[in-house]
This record gives sequence, structure tokens and C-alpha cells, in this order.
Amino acid sequence: MTTTLLPTGRPRIGHLEMRQIVKRFPGVIACDHVDFDVRAGEVHALLGENGAGKSTLMRQLYGLYHPDAGEIHINGEAVTFHSPTDAIEHGIGMIHQHFMLVDELTVTENVALGMRSSRGPLLDLDKVEARIRELSQTYGLQVDPKAPVWTLAVGECQRVEIIKALYRGAALLILDEPTAVLTPQEADDLFVTLHQMKRDGHALIFISHKLREVVAISDRISVLRGGRLVDTVPNQGITRAMLARMMVGRDVLLERTHKPLPHGAVRLALRGVSAVNVTGQPALRDVTLEIHAGEILGVAGVSGNGQRELAEVVAGLRGMTGGCVELDGHDASAWQPGKRTDAGLAYIPEERMHDGIVQEFSVSENLVLQDYDHAPMSNGILLNFGAIAKRSRELVRDFNIRTPSIDTATRSLSGGNIQKLILARELSRDPKVLVAAQPTRGVDIGATEYIHQRLLDQRGHGAAILLISEDLDEILALADRIAVIYEGRIMAIVPREEATAEQLGLLMAGVTEE
Repeated sequence: MTTTLLPTGRPRIGHLEMRQIVKRFPGVIACDHVDFDVRAGEVHALLGENGAGKSTLMRQLYGLYHPDAGEIHINGEAVTFHSPTDAIEHGIGMIHQHFMLVDELTVTENVALGMRSSRGPLLDLDKVEARIRELSQTYGLQVDPKAPVWTLAVGECQRVEIIKALYRGAALLILDEPTAVLTPQEADDLFVTLHQMKRDGHALIFISHKLREVVAISDRISVLRGGRLVDTVPNQGITRAMLARMMVGRDVLLERTHKPLPHGAVRLALRGVSAVNVTGQPALRDVTLEIHAGEILGVAGVSGNGQRELAEVVAGLRGMTGGCVELDGHDASAWQPGKRTDAGLAYIPEERMHDGIVQEFSVSENLVLQDYDHAPMSNGILLNFGAIAKRSRELVRDFNIRTPSIDTATRSLSGGNIQKLILARELSRDPKVLVAAQPTRGVDIGATEYIHQRLLDQRGHGAAILLISEDLDEILALADRIAVIYEGRIMAIVPREEATAEQLGLLMAGVTEE
């Protein structure tokens, strides 16, 4: 156990233990007598499906929640955290998936924010800047201390968050989905930093859905399921299939057989499409794409490079400033969303809770949102409730939607089941064109397996699929061709069999081959 001290004067963390942690919420036990520990100089990965209890467990460690039962021990001594301030004083830092930075301030000002100055009422930003440069050099966290945060790339913002935690004396760092918004090269850079931190005696907790990364970076792996600890295993001889089985409780198909299919006619075409975002800034710049029947075109890119606007333009939810959209050979640029739907377009939106469902509606009502005014769901101006109920029960069964009944309020379903509901509604109409925007974001590995198979089934039935995803593994597993988008421009379109993660990562960062 190391005896060096934190800036607060407390001993550094040699061993942290969470013993028999219990956390209850109304109607659910989120953590059911969970044991978890992490040691200095190791990366301990925490895995589990959505709702397994990972975030709840870590929020208790960071002082955001207080356990209903159980204890936390640091170096053998029981501690109680009433707030994140208490956790930080004990040397615990947390890097959230969504960064906690003030865009208008510089890197130095963000790091100093909330910290007491060594000069009393006067600022000591010069000392903060010097310490930032020292930490940057030690851990390979290259960032300009004088740069305003709004000018930084996503990977640089994450470096600032890590520097901020280290500046506050974090000996244990909780990393929540740290690679979710990074290019492959940025993820590799992060892993170099984590290895250096491990060598320097930091304890690291790594939360991720990406099994490949967990196997690559961790020393030990703990898996939660249904609020309980399934097991803690060393990372020797462990495989992704073994971890998936622990998470889900059954074998999960991780690799798909991607059989080449003959492509049919062009079903969706974008020709010179340009559009602006909600602030009026250019979001799409002269985008030209074609997708054939029986083909999946994957769009890869780091979040915020025009993916949302691309999906909304095709769905008719966002106007264009230039170019045209063609559906099945017809210029659909001026068509409203309803006409596009009637012409065979299906849309799985990125924000399922906001754009995909009406939360207050029942499962049955959401399942017929697209067809309630068509026979047999309605007869003239009257709804045919018998036909609606029959159709809803069929879709719940066929798409394995887990719901108490078709009359259950949709907002009470899990994220994975809401996504299945949207799939059921959109795919049951046998669309000619399918726009799938982030179709597996935030869903667990079991639901991801199901969604991937459904997309491949639609491809086999002749649909032209525009798959927009920030998960490069997902793109590589499903797409026939891959278009990389950067700052609203298509950098290149690469056949799947020729694509490499390194090549795509460079394109995602805006780097083109000379």
C-alpha cells in the first residue's frame, strides 16, 4: 500500500472496497448487496446491461447517492461520502460521459474553477497553467492551457477533464464510457494515458459497453446483472463471448455473417445536399450519396459532424439550403414527412424518447402512430380498436417487446424495449428505404444483437438502409459501404472489405490521404 499523501493531506488510495452495497429506489433494488474493490496500479472494468446497477454503484462511490446499506473502505478505514466534494477530498475523481466544462472559459480557467487560490483573493492562474503543463507532459495529455474550451476537439475536452481530476489530487479515477465520443486514434491515445496512470499507482475504474476495449485495457472485470454482482474475474484468457454471456445470462452472437447480396436499383439518393443546424450554422455541405436496394450504407463520424441533420433531411424533418433528395427515383425534396412515409420511408430517430414515441401514449397507440388513419386500423373517421389491439399483440410477440400489456404507458418500458417498439412500427410496413440513426445507442448487448439481426433481415428483403452510427464496430459489422462524415462533408466512401479502423479513424478526424 502506498503511503504518499494527497494534496488534502490524506493517504493515497492503495485499496478501495465497497462492501455489501444496497441501494433501493421505489419498486426496485438497484444494487443488491454488491461487493466491488479496486487497487492502486490496476484498471478494474465494470460491465453490465442497462439497468444492471453500474451507474448507481459508481454514483454512491462519488457521493452523488448514499447507500441504504453497506460500507465503503479506503485503505481499510470506513468512510462516508455525503457529496462529490467528500469523494474528491478522499482522492476520487470521475470523468463523466458528458463533459462538465464551461465552453467560454480557457482550459486553465476550467481547471481552476471552484478551487481556492494560493494567493487568497487574487487569482493564481499562472501557477495553475504551470501545473497543467506538468501534468500534460507526464501523462501525454497534450492540450493548450490558454485555449478556450469551445475551440477544442472532443478528445482534447476529455483530456481537460482528466487534467482537472488529476489537478485536484485524484488517486482513483472513475471513467464512464470514456471512448463513446472518440475516434479510434483518440481512444488509443487515451489508453496510453491510462497505462501511464496505472504505472504511477492510480486506481482506475473503467465503465464501457465495448467488450473489445474492456478486454484490451483491464486487469480485472466485474459484471453486474439485475443489480447483483455476477462475478469478478481476472483478465487472463477471458473472451468477449464469455463476458457477454455473464452480462446477459445466455450466449450472445457477437459476430455476424455478412453475405454479399446483389444490389438493386437506387432507392435513396442525396445530390449536393446542404443544410444548417439549429443555430443557423452550416451542418451539411454538398453531401452526395446513393443507396441501392439490398444495401446498407454506414455513415461513420464523431458526434456533432452533421449526422443528426443528415437523418432529419432524409426524413423530411429539416429543410435544405441546397441540393435534392430522391426516393425511389422521385424528387422528394418538397415532400412532407407523411408523404415520404407513404412512399416507403421508415425512420428510426436518434432521440427515441423525444422523436420516436409519445411517452404518455400506450404501447398499442405508439405502435399504430404511422397507420392509425389507414384501414384496417380505422374505418372512415372511427378507429377500429379491435384491429389495433390485434395488430399490436402481433408486433409485441414478433419483435419480442417486453411489456406488461399493450395498454402499458410506453414511458415505463426500458430503453431497449422502446427501441424494439420503434423497430416494430417502422419495419412492419416493409419499407423501401430505412434511415436508422444510432439504432443501438444506450441499449444493452442483448437488444443490440436483436436490432442488428433485424437490420440485416431488412437488407435481405431489399430495403436500402442508411445506417448512422458513432459505433465503428457496428458500422464495420453491418455496412456494405462506409461513408465518413466530418464537419458536414463526406470525406470518402469506402467498401467495407477494404476499410480499416485506422483509415476510418483518420477520416473521422478530417485527415485525408495525400
